[in-house]
Amino acid sequence: MEFNYFLPVNLIFGRGSVDKVGTIAVEYGKKALIVTGRSSTKKSGLLDRVIKYLKKAEVDSVVFDQVRQNPLTTTAQEAAELAKKEQCDVVIGVGGGSIMDCAKAAAFLAVNEGDINDYIFNRLKSEKALPIILIPTTCGTGSEGNGFAVLTNPENGDKKSLRCNAIVAKASIIDSECMMTMPKGILASVGFDALCHCMEAYVSRISQPLTDMMCEKAMELIGKHLIPLYEGECEPESWDAVSFASTIGGMVINTAGVTLPHGMEHPASGLRDITHGKGLAAITPVVMEASIEGNPEKYAVISRCLGGKDETDCVATIKNFLEKLQLTVTLGELGIKEEDIPWMAENCMKVSAAGIANHPVVFEQKQIEELYRKAL
Repeated sequence: MEFNYFLPVNLIFGRGSVDKVGTIAVEYGKKALIVTGRSSTKKSGLLDRVIKYLKKAEVDSVVFDQVRQNPLTTTAQEAAELAKKEQCDVVIGVGGGSIMDCAKAAAFLAVNEGDINDYIFNRLKSEKALPIILIPTTCGTGSEGNGFAVLTNPENGDKKSLRCNAIVAKASIIDSECMMTMPKGILASVGFDALCHCMEAYVSRISQPLTDMMCEKAMELIGKHLIPLYEGECEPESWDAVSFASTIGGMVINTAGVTLPHGMEHPASGLRDITHGKGLAAITPVVMEASIEGNPEKYAVISRCLGGKDETDCVATIKNFLEKLQLTVTLGELGIKEEDIPWMAENCMKVSAAGIANHPVVFEQKQIEELYRKAL
């Protein structure tokens, strides 16, 4: 047995742990750029709490609150410019995956010259960024647990991640109490995204023993706790469970990567600004049905983690899971049209070559077009 596993992130996990942000931040800087969204952290009071804790620790702060879903490269550049103007020396992301990804990219751009797209496509390289602290408010992307920042280029629709160890958070504060105000529709969408991270990393051709073990645990937690939470259960232990599973999902894709479902979804949401979890809900069952022959043993485990029997009912189990989350949807219902498919398949091949190669069954561009059509 041979494998490598490296992920230098400090995870601070526990209810109420957000109150530690000041004592953590002061170790890295004297002025923080807080990256957040337009409303949710303000309505919940979390943003004010973070500012208060920073002030108590004698850390000044400035807020950038212009991040939306599917964050743009240009938005990250705007945040970086504010960080430079205000002479910030630490970046704190407070919000869901889009916010955390934008915070990471802003921390990177604040100390690196040039076009971020050149770094995303590895035409330029750097291993430096401002220190990053992340506080997730959704249990989905797991961005707090990896060195990825997914961004969309508004000029051409490319949706791809900046990847480097420099944007692994110096500290990630995972406080499930910060997630309890999520609307149930968002909980369903981000929860399914977390599940997809684990399923895709699990069947990836570059999975390894540590990621497999972590994936199985996270899939079990999501299978047991996500639907009850969606249906109204309020047990703190269940919020802890899905928060933990989400963080694991982010960690495993840092090593084993995502595969074809994410590869196919990114062009869809890059083109039509689709909610990522809904795009995955439309695509995943179709891709899974065409892929089980590539690794039936692991698809059998996935099925059992979600209450199924083996690989023969894995697709049905996923569809049932989505139905209970009210996430049964098609790409057509999300705004994708037949004429979009050739561009999406071409973009998938361009942007997600590694994920396509690591999928249990490797599909050609024309086959990916047909999978899109089945998901319409």
